[in-house]
Amino acid sequence: MQNSDIMIIGGGVMGLMTAREFLNAGASVTILEKNSCGQEASWAGGGILSPLYPWRQAQSITDLVLPSLKRYPEIAADLFEKTGIDPQWTQSGLLITQNPDDELAREWCKCSQIKVETLDHDFFNQLKVDTLNPIFLPEIAQIRNPRFLQALKQDVLNKGVRLIENCEITSFTCEHNRIHDVHSNHGRFVVNEIVLTTGAWTRSIFQQLLIGLLDVPEIYPAKGQMLLFDAPPNTLPHIVLDGDHYLIPRRDGKIIVGSTVEYDVFHKEITIEAHEKLTKFAIELLPALKTAPMIKHWAGLRPATEDGVPYIGRHPEIHNLSLNAGHFRNGLTMSPASAQLLVDLVLNRPLIVKPEPYQFFRHLPNKSL
Repeated sequence: MQNSDIMIIGGGVMGLMTAREFLNAGASVTILEKNSCGQEASWAGGGILSPLYPWRQAQSITDLVLPSLKRYPEIAADLFEKTGIDPQWTQSGLLITQNPDDELAREWCKCSQIKVETLDHDFFNQLKVDTLNPIFLPEIAQIRNPRFLQALKQDVLNKGVRLIENCEITSFTCEHNRIHDVHSNHGRFVVNEIVLTTGAWTRSIFQQLLIGLLDVPEIYPAKGQMLLFDAPPNTLPHIVLDGDHYLIPRRDGKIIVGSTVEYDVFHKEITIEAHEKLTKFAIELLPALKTAPMIKHWAGLRPATEDGVPYIGRHPEIHNLSLNAGHFRNGLTMSPASAQLLVDLVLNRPLIVKPEPYQFFRHLPNKSL
């Protein structure tokens, strides 16, 4: 079988979006996925298309968020048209009940051209909450991430991607600063360009299969547990962020409750403690949930970095290896611009943002590419 121009390891939202960007540019693409596509952090998240408290994040996160938000309506509509799977992009708005840094928040919204609405008492009729400088961002949207991933997978298949699932990587052949082969339980693959979109597993791949490299990305797992309530439609009209937790209403009425953040936990076991904490939060904030059945409790592993900023770009030692990983809680939110930046770098196209904040050596003193 003919070798692909691009090999992508990892079939989550970052792998699928990166593949889609390469395919749209005319490249041939192979994706190797250790399980089934879109079943890790991309599936487990809530699908809010905004960072939580974005004004507290690094500017380099905002630089990927804003162009991504502009592209999402078109991407969702195109996926629906091409695949028949509706990702349910919904501009439900984001209510933030506790906003101690109000001046900073409003300045960020002004600079980012994000609309802010003033609230009256009727806005909180359904909620039981003590507010502090609450703000409502009506243009913030959500996407139903499992359906989005299904649509992405079908779209890249329609575009001719070579997708191999349940593919366990066993070794790489690396000579003269290039990866030449990938060995797996599905056989050997010859590599031209290779991109790792391997999320929380990225660091372990470097440590186990790319031994001896000077630079290893500082990515580690951060487990998040979530609940799902089966409520009637229109029980909650908006996404609500209250402190560290949130409620996300889907179109059919189901409400997601999230989430915990548990660092350096490399398993997806759910706990009674998290169940009780999230249930208490949800019912106290939205009393209507007292009569709604809780129908699911799950966990996922986010790929965290020290500053929340992902690694996007070429490896400084291995010339045909690139990375698009480490997006922490914002993988869905930043995926369109992250994929475009990575593909622009590999194909030497004009860049949408400056690449330096996402480079490999940024965490080491006195290093630069």
